[in-house]
Amino acid sequence: MGTTTEGGIGERVAEERKLAGWTQSRLAIEANVSVSLVRKVEQGRSPASPAFVSACAKALKVSPSELLGQPFPRTTRDESEVASGIALIRSELAAYDIPPAGLTPRPIEAVAEAVSRMRTLRRASSLRQMSMDLPALMIEVRALVHQEQGGNQQRAYRLLCELYLCARGLAHKLGYVDLMTVTIERLAWAAAGTGSRLWATSAQYFRALVLTSTGDWNTALAYLERCRAELESELGSDDTEHLVSWGGLHLQSGLAAARAGDRGAADAHLSEARETAARLGDTEYCEPVFYFGPTNVDIWSVGLAVEMLEGTEAIERAQHLTIPASTPRSRAGHLYIDLGRAFLLHGDRAKTLDSLNKARQIAPIQTRYHPMVHETVRVLARTEARSTETLRGFAAWCGVNQL
Repeated sequence: MGTTTEGGIGERVAEERKLAGWTQSRLAIEANVSVSLVRKVEQGRSPASPAFVSACAKALKVSPSELLGQPFPRTTRDESEVASGIALIRSELAAYDIPPAGLTPRPIEAVAEAVSRMRTLRRASSLRQMSMDLPALMIEVRALVHQEQGGNQQRAYRLLCELYLCARGLAHKLGYVDLMTVTIERLAWAAAGTGSRLWATSAQYFRALVLTSTGDWNTALAYLERCRAELESELGSDDTEHLVSWGGLHLQSGLAAARAGDRGAADAHLSEARETAARLGDTEYCEPVFYFGPTNVDIWSVGLAVEMLEGTEAIERAQHLTIPASTPRSRAGHLYIDLGRAFLLHGDRAKTLDSLNKARQIAPIQTRYHPMVHETVRVLARTEARSTETLRGFAAWCGVNQL
């Protein structure tokens, strides 16, 4: 039996709304959503989308993580192991610019190999091993940054950026939103020492994601437009780093537009990203910052449709999508999480659970801790006339109360 999380998003929204002394109509006005949607989410008859969560959180003056119930409680040894490195990572992020006392790091080549292995773990969503190995490696790379000079110091900063990206991914998937925000700040600091356009863009990309996740969509869109303006003069060169940066920022703009309910803008950014991916060719760019290319843009196209609550459109987009074996498990798993949401919106409950099980097969820990998986399972159970043994088993595995 996994962790059980008390209540769901709808119950938390209702509780915060009542604490604020608001009616459902008042919350709908303040969050710019429909009264019927507030009612359905609170009753567990409709899934709460990320846009709904962030809009309600902003209106109620609470963090989205509070409405999502993150981080989820740990009640088993396995769950404790997955989160075992969080406290040490938190401490390391506080010590980011201080040379480690009494530590002599390995040669930079040996450390680079260890970072490469960590990158592989991140793309495979091997959260348990990441959590166990990441803190000590972060300390060692911090020592390198303070020890090396010139080109080797730039390389050490790049290695540190990779580890901050790993820490961000771990914090994100386990629901430690405050820690995730700190990792992005540290990523921006380290990126300045890399001499790399791509690492500077990665910090911008994830900063915009924070703004989007908190419901500040217009600010995110304005910030991303400013970031792209810095790149525009370099686009004619077909330089890979600039193209990947350009395409990645357009995908992030598409997400902000989708959550703001602007279908036209979301599709325009998606189209720009698709054209940029075509300029790179058929090969997905994977090293070391972004996974970007035609396949990833197609995965994003499904997710953006789901963000706009267009389940049927998402399913149609997925029908033309082939996932190569080389696709990182984290991305492939996310596709099937989104498809589960799409099938629920479409009204095909059997395929909803099939998609979630596929996500579980590909990236189990990512799926287990994903708040939209929890939300999808809750609504699926509430709308079924009789919950099946398979559904109850999945709910128990991912930590949702038996319904």
